[in-house]
Amino acid sequence: MKRMKLGNELDVPVIGLGCMRIWDKPISEVERLIATSLELGINFFDHADIYGGGKSEEVFAQALKNLQISRDKVIIQTKCGIRSGFYDLSKEHIITSVEKALKRLDTDYIDVLLLHRPDTLMEPEEIAEAFSYVHSKGYVRYFGVSNFNSMQIELLSSAVNYKLLTNQLQLSLTNTGMIDSGIFANTKFHQAINRDGSILEYCRLKGITIQAWSPFQYGNEYGNIQGVFIDNPLFPDLNAKLEYLANKYSVSKEAIAIAWILRHPAKIQPIVGTTNPERLKKIAQAQNVDLTREEWYSLYIAAGNMIP
Repeated sequence: MKRMKLGNELDVPVIGLGCMRIWDKPISEVERLIATSLELGINFFDHADIYGGGKSEEVFAQALKNLQISRDKVIIQTKCGIRSGFYDLSKEHIITSVEKALKRLDTDYIDVLLLHRPDTLMEPEEIAEAFSYVHSKGYVRYFGVSNFNSMQIELLSSAVNYKLLTNQLQLSLTNTGMIDSGIFANTKFHQAINRDGSILEYCRLKGITIQAWSPFQYGNEYGNIQGVFIDNPLFPDLNAKLEYLANKYSVSKEAIAIAWILRHPAKIQPIVGTTNPERLKKIAQAQNVDLTREEWYSLYIAAGNMIP
């Protein structure tokens, strides 16, 4: 698997494996998934404390133990801040969340800690104190955020002394808001509405790596996840284009969908959430595909977008 620098600092594979859906899988299936992932060179694993109520982290830790994989062979990222009915980025909750995650993951340290959602009650100085504490204890090596806009990152950075390596954001061929607003700049089309503070360009300027979550999913007008667009009859033009390019490059449709994300010069790291080892192999083929500019835009348009 090709490698990249997360936030220009941490060496990671260009594709990461999301572990949200492993919590209720038999341990033998999780072992096969992790083993396949490592064989492919994907040693970056994305977690969150809310995935299965923490069960995903526990199952992952047990699978690593059963496979006798040493801790230094994997990169573990986890998130905190979402609680039942509200968000909590208080100093106390961040520290407690990290300590609990360390126990569930059966590890001495977390490679990357993300703040899962922006908390409008967050106090940057308090978060800075929490980061300093968990870093000084050796609990967390690096930090980042998830679903933050540019000014929320600026606010956080006003007090936090650690570089934020990543911002995990929803992005797929059928969820392109952060791209649309740039393409439609200086027009009256509704796609020109800037909903996130030019977060794509902001992250590029600041050296923050965008991680794309749900790269195969589509949603409704409110952004709610509806399902997978690949082989979905709701997207005939997109699937026809995916199939054409898959045949051209001798890879899977999944690989083309991920190659579309990898082609962007922002150097985005897709986080794929499959629990199927064979599908993961198909996805990994994306590293060998370098779409042309014309092909990239043809996929964008086939997904139902337009260019002004």
